[in-house]
Amino acid sequence: MARSSLTREEVLAAAAGLVRQHGPQALTMRKLAAELGTAVTSIYWHVGNRESLLDALVERTVQEMGTLRPAGRGPAARIVSVARGLRRELRARPHLIAMVHERGLTEQMFLPAQQALVHEVHSAGLRGARAADAVRAVQFHTVGFLLVERNRERSPVQSPAEGDLWSASTADDDPALARALTRPADPDRLFAASVRALVDGLLAGRGSPADGSWADRG
Repeated sequence: MARSSLTREEVLAAAAGLVRQHGPQALTMRKLAAELGTAVTSIYWHVGNRESLLDALVERTVQEMGTLRPAGRGPAARIVSVARGLRRELRARPHLIAMVHERGLTEQMFLPAQQALVHEVHSAGLRGARAADAVRAVQFHTVGFLLVERNRERSPVQSPAEGDLWSASTADDDPALARALTRPADPDRLFAASVRALVDGLLAGRGSPADGSWADRG
């Protein structure tokens, strides 16, 4: 029996769930209606046709990505928290993020995170071009790290594997390093450490003039 009541948000939430699990190609009005226990006509009533539904999902995703809030004590910790939150949210919805990108709304989607970073680098004393460099460096590092993660997760089984390639000789006579590289990488720990190192380096230049970027120093 079809449901007697249904809201637009319930339709969008269910559609987003299907896209997250199976990708946009798996989203049909019939599957969505079955997921919600309602008639296909009810779906059309709330969201229009499939293209309108996809547009609404993109808009919803952009709005969700605007809910990131810094946490922690001090600008460095708060910048790191934004980066970690951004990575977490991007990882949680890859198919939806791809839809945002395909519709040319990537920059709009990233704006709230950038604004949060701007506030924190200003609090740390960076202004002008160097503040802009810091914001972009954190964003690029986060997105780039995520792309490497995705590539490693989707790559075919490697033979030899990474762990098979390291020994004291290949590690420049550093057996402890070799042992560490034979173990699987911990992406969460590595991201936290690398973004903190990046932020610490960026904020170390807070006493420099504000009208030039780090690239100008060379």
